[in-house]
Amino acid sequence: MVHELHKAGYQRLRVSPGMSPSGMHWRCSITCASNMERDGFSIRDTSPANGLFAAYTSADPGYFGWAGAETWPARELAVHFLQAFPKLAEHGAGRDWTYAGWLTELLGVVEQGKTGRYPIFFADFPIDLDAQSVPRPPPP
Repeated sequence: MVHELHKAGYQRLRVSPGMSPSGMHWRCSITCASNMERDGFSIRDTSPANGLFAAYTSADPGYFGWAGAETWPARELAVHFLQAFPKLAEHGAGRDWTYAGWLTELLGVVEQGKTGRYPIFFADFPIDLDAQSVPRPPPP
């Protein structure tokens, strides 16, 4: 979905994927470049009140609580995302070829099965980022 948003001109949107405390569920937070730390994957403010943060977890059915969304193609998810998170979309608009290229590379690595099923940049337990075959994101 974020790749589709990048293609539509929202290249300042960022992902921060990780694991739940139990290690059973994948999480993927989405924010904008201005809400990221210099490491490229830590989010500064995760408060839903600021409008610059959206969170998905595989523990919940659908995406972002949208009924039936698990059957939607990525482009349709992107359209719904823009409607559901207008402030985040506004702050995510613009070009960032370096980050968009990084995300494209990451998707390719995942599709080739080099990372396991999902990329992981954070967890509530020790993880070795250097041991993963995941390219690190560029700073915002």
